[in-house]
Amino acid sequence: MQIYLVGGAVRDRLLQLPVKDRDWVVVGATPEEMLARGYAQVGKGFPVFLHPTTKQEYALARTERKIAPGHNGFEFDTTASVTLEQDLSRRDLTINAIAETESGELIDPYGGCRDIEQRLLRHVSAAFSEDPLRVLRVARFAARFAHLGFTVAPETLALMRSIVASGELATLVKERVWQELEQALRAPAPQVFIEVLRDCGALAVILPEVDALFGVPQPAKYHPEIDTGVHILMCLQQAVALSDDPVVRYAVLVHDVGKGITDRTQWPSHYGHETLGLKLLDTIADRLPVPREYAELARLVCEHHTKLHRVEELRPSTLLTLLETIDAFRRPQRLQKFLLACEADARGRTGFEQRAYPQSAYFDSVLQAAQTVDIPTLLKNHGGDNPQSLIARERQQAIAHALEALRHHD
Repeated sequence: MQIYLVGGAVRDRLLQLPVKDRDWVVVGATPEEMLARGYAQVGKGFPVFLHPTTKQEYALARTERKIAPGHNGFEFDTTASVTLEQDLSRRDLTINAIAETESGELIDPYGGCRDIEQRLLRHVSAAFSEDPLRVLRVARFAARFAHLGFTVAPETLALMRSIVASGELATLVKERVWQELEQALRAPAPQVFIEVLRDCGALAVILPEVDALFGVPQPAKYHPEIDTGVHILMCLQQAVALSDDPVVRYAVLVHDVGKGITDRTQWPSHYGHETLGLKLLDTIADRLPVPREYAELARLVCEHHTKLHRVEELRPSTLLTLLETIDAFRRPQRLQKFLLACEADARGRTGFEQRAYPQSAYFDSVLQAAQTVDIPTLLKNHGGDNPQSLIARERQQAIAHALEALRHHD
C-alpha cells in the first residue's frame, strides 16, 4: 500500500500559494484494508476514506469508464491493481495530475510541472471530453489563476468547444452549474470565467441572458466601450476591486441583462431595460438554484441602479421609496451591497475606472437623515390609525430638511 499527496495541494505548493486542502490517493489497497486501519468510508460512487485522526480524504486509486451521458455517467474500477499513473490520467488538467511521495519526490507523468512553468491550463488526455462539467471547471481555474498569467491551452479550448457542440452541457445537474459559477465569482478574475465560457460557446448554454449582451451597442457618450458585454466584463473587474462578496459580484454580472431584449429599433438606447431585466432574472433563477440573497440583490440592482446614478436629482419622496424598497432601515448591509454594485456599474466603463462615485455617500446621508426620526416618541405623541404613513411623512420631511441644508452648505 502506497500513499501519495495529489491534486490541488501539490499544484498550489508549486505555485507558492497557501495550501488549504490535502487530498491523498492510495495505491495497492482494498476497502477492507482501509477500514481495518481505522479509516471511515464516505461517498457512494467510489471509495473515499477519512483518516482516523486528520479527517483528510484518502481515495483509492481508480480508473473510470463512461457508460452514460453527463457528469455522473461513469463506472469505476478501484481494485488494488490500479496504478498511480492510471489514476492521474483520468484527472482534468495536467497541473492537477501531479503526485508527491511521502519523501517529497514529484511524480509527474503528464507534464504538469512544465505547464505550471508555462502557465498553461491543459487537459491530461482525451478522456477530458467525457465529463461536461470540466468545461466549467477549466473556466473557473482560468478565473482563479489569471492573475498568475495562466491561459487555456488552444487544444483544450478546442475540446471544450466539442463538448459544448455535443449538447452534453444540458445533462449537468443545475446545482453543480451554480456551484461552479459561485466559486468563479469568488475568484480573483471572475470576468475571465465569462470570457472563457464565451470563447468555447458554453456561455450561451449556461447564461444565455449574459451571452446575448455581447454585440449590443450602448450610447458612446455614456459608454465609450459601446459593447454591453464588454461593459459587463469591465464592471466585474471593478466589482473585484470594490468587494470580495460574491453576492455583489453576481448582481453586477446580471444587472444589465434587460439591454439584450430592448427594442432594437431604438438601439443604442435601452429605455426600460431595468424592468425588462427582471423577467430574465426570474428565468435564470428558474434554471439555476440562485440563493435568495443573490436573487434579491440582483433584482434590486437591475431595477434601480440607474436611479442611484442620478440620485441627486430625486425628490425626497422618491428617495424614501427607494430606501424602503431596498429595506435599508432594517438591513443596512444590503444597502451597502447595493451601493457597491452600482458603483461597479458606474466605473465599469472606458475612462471611468478611477472616477469617484459620490452618489453612494449622498444616498448614505439620505438614510442617516431618515434615521433621525425618533419613531417611539413620534408614535407616543401622535399615535393614530396609520402609523406607517406617519413615520413615512416624518422621514420624508427629515430627508427634505437634510437636502436643503446640504444645498445651502454647497
